[in-house]
Amino acid sequence: MAKTHHPVDLGPIDRLEDKVKLLVAMLGRMRDEQARLVEVNAQLTRDLEASRARLVEAASTGAEIEALKSEREQVRERVAEMLQELEALNL
Repeated sequence: MAKTHHPVDLGPIDRLEDKVKLLVAMLGRMRDEQARLVEVNAQLTRDLEASRARLVEAASTGAEIEALKSEREQVRERVAEMLQELEALNL
């Protein structure tokens, strides 16, 4: 009795192989994209912290400016009072 070879259709296996290769490539791209996003996230975190530090500095500068304005107004008032006193002396 002789064995008869039946032709094997390798088409489905070839398509599966192609799909697996595409998935492997996609995973590689996704890993690269994830690594890039991690770097971007780290940079954005650093930028946010720097912005917060500038905001705190700006707030303290604003408070300092307000204090200086208040001092300037007090000086103006005292100078005005002194000028009135000098005028009252009629020298």
